[in-house]
Amino acid sequence: MQILVMGSGLMGPAAAYNALTDPRVAQVTLADKDAAQLAAAQARLTPLLANPARLSTAVVDLADQQAAASLMAQHDAVVAALPSAIIPHGVRAAMAARTPWIDLSWPADAELPELKRLAEENRALVIPGCGVEPGLTEIMARYLAEKLDRADELHIKCGGIPLQPDGPLNYRIVFGGKRLPLREYDARIAEHGALRATPRYSGVETFQCEGVGEVEAWHEGFMPWLLELDALKSLKLGTQKTVRWPGYAAKATALRELGLLSVTPVDVDGVAVAPKYLVDAVLYPHVKMQEDDRDLTIFRVEASGVKDGFPRRYAIDMVDRFDETLGFTSMARVTAFTGAIVARMAARGAFSAIGWVTPEKLLTGDLFRELVAELARAGVTFTETVEKTGRLES
Repeated sequence: MQILVMGSGLMGPAAAYNALTDPRVAQVTLADKDAAQLAAAQARLTPLLANPARLSTAVVDLADQQAAASLMAQHDAVVAALPSAIIPHGVRAAMAARTPWIDLSWPADAELPELKRLAEENRALVIPGCGVEPGLTEIMARYLAEKLDRADELHIKCGGIPLQPDGPLNYRIVFGGKRLPLREYDARIAEHGALRATPRYSGVETFQCEGVGEVEAWHEGFMPWLLELDALKSLKLGTQKTVRWPGYAAKATALRELGLLSVTPVDVDGVAVAPKYLVDAVLYPHVKMQEDDRDLTIFRVEASGVKDGFPRRYAIDMVDRFDETLGFTSMARVTAFTGAIVARMAARGAFSAIGWVTPEKLLTGDLFRELVAELARAGVTFTETVEKTGRLES
């Protein structure tokens, strides 16, 4: 198998490393527009590899669609670790090459109709949101919901946080890029099979996480494609919340209410300024991952309903930490490793689907078990619990 990884920031090198742990992978190409960043990523990976010759690099600008498609056509699958704004260029090139595109992230909604059409027309596979969230959260949500005869509630909590909270937000940018994941628009919850808007950063709840302490979670956005699953069509309530250290939601709410998360430019002494971009620039030095920073990822999915006439609740928990041996962040491990594992499945032809397909529709049965086993081999493990109470009265 030949795997191409697009992007050499925080996520791409971890995806390349994970792909190279598979002896069935003959070659991994790590590609980026930034030659200096690419060289730094290669220098970092080389000491970790038993056979560095299996890793090659390529400087490629996705704006050059012909060159990008030519490179992709030489590979069996592409893992994308790119900013959202760049994703459409990559998908178009992959569709021209008819090479499966496995994306750790998601493009802007406005781009979706065209990208979905291209995937269908070219009879190629695009797996968007194939990281931790979206990705593993939805995969585990389906797995738990299908254990129930009727799923009534589904609650997802997931987030990456610094091991030691400090700075104005007690946060570090663990995914990559220079812009904070702060958003002005509303979140979503699911109620009786439909989505309802709710203020982002609302619904704050705190909970104890084993080995970590107290953290908080707040409304981010229930993924709408979950409601397409048969096991979740009877859902009465569904929430998807982001995990942070306590106090984050209150600060984010203040920024939101002050209009500082808006990307609509305002006039400042004759200069058009987008408040959100100014906030990003001012806060970036305080939230950038430093070399000595360590992170962890907290993940909890809970599904409750009825099984064999009894109320039952299933839960899956994960706490993953920075890899001191390899130097990968926890967020890179749980996100990029997931994408790399799924890309290898696509490369060997494990999926018969074509078009735009979210991962929870593909990762079921034996493929689900393979994914969990591969993550466990990389040190990413999950704990499943079940709670059963008295029989329901008819």
